[in-house]
Amino acid sequence: MPKRVSAAAKQQGFTHLRSDGSAWMVDVSGKLPSERAAVAHARVLLKPAVLRQIRRSGGPKGNPLEVARLAGILAAKRTAELIPLCHPLPLTHADVETRYIPQGVEILARVKTTAPTGVEMEALVAAAVAALTVYDMCKALDRGITISDLYLVEKSGGRSGTYRRDRS
Repeated sequence: MPKRVSAAAKQQGFTHLRSDGSAWMVDVSGKLPSERAAVAHARVLLKPAVLRQIRRSGGPKGNPLEVARLAGILAAKRTAELIPLCHPLPLTHADVETRYIPQGVEILARVKTTAPTGVEMEALVAAAVAALTVYDMCKALDRGITISDLYLVEKSGGRSGTYRRDRS
């Protein structure tokens, strides 16, 4: 018989902890599927010379933004293989938008499902892997690339409802 999550852990919001402190995968079998969506953000900071070169002719390995977009979509689909306590989810939509900004590249990952649990981790993993892919595609030009500002922008669906990150 699996151990239960302690009341103290539940009150503190740690649903992945049992009363003895060990980790467990939350049982969502009693929850009804509902529409859920999430958007995550990441930023890749590039030196002006690197940014100019990839905008002009792509990186040493091709178009870094297109490869990053595809890598992010693939990563969203494989999140449960990367994050130990995530449930494998049937995604109904995954997309990654990449765009040049003055400091580098901005990434927005959007993921949707109809399931008993949310897709926040899938969106975050998609944005993170897309950012890492930009790094990989451009590292021959500069190893000092910085990945920053990985965060959840918004999520909808489920018992907790809608969350939108405060822009301030």
